[in-house]
Amino acid sequence: MAIVIKLDKLLHERGMTLTALAERIDITLANLSILKTGKARAIRFSTLEAICKALSCQPGDILQFESKHAHKESAK
Repeated sequence: MAIVIKLDKLLHERGMTLTALAERIDITLANLSILKTGKARAIRFSTLEAICKALSCQPGDILQFESKHAHKESAK
């Protein structure tokens, strides 16, 4: 996947658990876990906004684009 989710890193930096974040933004732990592991195929802007508010961050702190071409180059 070309979009990398950096939620785990942010949670660690903020000293917050995934469970605490799920409770704070009123989303199921299962759905948040799917997002964290990069298995989500989409994210609602309202969910992204809630995460950003809870973690005091910007969407770019959570989502990162990695070019597939750059990924192939680094694997060489």
